[in-house]
Amino acid sequence: MSMPSITLIGAPTDVGAADRGASMGPEALRVAGLREALIERGLEVIDRGNLSGPINPMRAAEDGYRHLAEVVAWNQAVYTAVAQTLAGGGLPIMLGGDHCLAVGSIGAVAAHCRATGKNLRVLWLDAHADFNTSQITPSGNVHGMPVACLFGIGPQALVEMAGFTPILQREQIFQIGIRSVDPGERRMVHEQRLSIFDMRYVDEHGMRRAMSEALAGVDADTHLHVSFDIDFLDPAIAPGVGTTVPGGPNYREAQLCMEMIADTGRLASLDVVELNPAFDDHNRTAKLAVDLIESLFGKSTLMRA
Repeated sequence: MSMPSITLIGAPTDVGAADRGASMGPEALRVAGLREALIERGLEVIDRGNLSGPINPMRAAEDGYRHLAEVVAWNQAVYTAVAQTLAGGGLPIMLGGDHCLAVGSIGAVAAHCRATGKNLRVLWLDAHADFNTSQITPSGNVHGMPVACLFGIGPQALVEMAGFTPILQREQIFQIGIRSVDPGERRMVHEQRLSIFDMRYVDEHGMRRAMSEALAGVDADTHLHVSFDIDFLDPAIAPGVGTTVPGGPNYREAQLCMEMIADTGRLASLDVVELNPAFDDHNRTAKLAVDLIESLFGKSTLMRA
């Protein structure tokens, strides 16, 4: 299976986050050599630059949401850009920005799968379940709500972004690396019966088994989307995020995760979010992210025939 051309789509905003700085994520990934690394792998890469959207107004939450109008505007821009790339036969890589942007990205992917008859599989690599709602959120930050929105629980403008709701069904998404869930969010996750391979599961059974189960059934009719929140990684190796949570995957576990995704040959779209250079050390986290993204596209640490 030949790899389609890759389109980098920058979404430089932190309107959904608690801290400023994720808006600098796309440029940090470019400085770390993302485009050049993928080209060296023989891939065609188009960088369409950054999308435009409203600035972060830094307001308090209203009715359980911070910056809802701005979050919607950015997600609409992401939705349109990802949809255009998919319609043109390309593979979009959305460079965030915070994780609220996954509503627009995955919304566009889900609509594309409906139109083309593909089976959607989403791998959500994250320290957080991101299943908060306006009623249970401790902060009102929408980057803690995208999975709930994708399940049809949230503001109308987000839950209906793809033209249908819910955007995702429970059997379409697998969460890996989870280790920080708010009390109300925990109840919601159990009610929705999400498939979660948390860090205790990874510790007890290993990353290989977690990924084998999350990828079971992926075939030629599958569109595989990876939503990669950098805080999925242990902060000892990836300090450049706004919400560090100790106890995440180490370098080898993360590499294995990416290599097993690459082995399927079905990766068709990607989010890279929550990189915050304001908390990083000489762009160390961005360089690690580029390394792992290369592994998603076939770079292996092992010599195999």
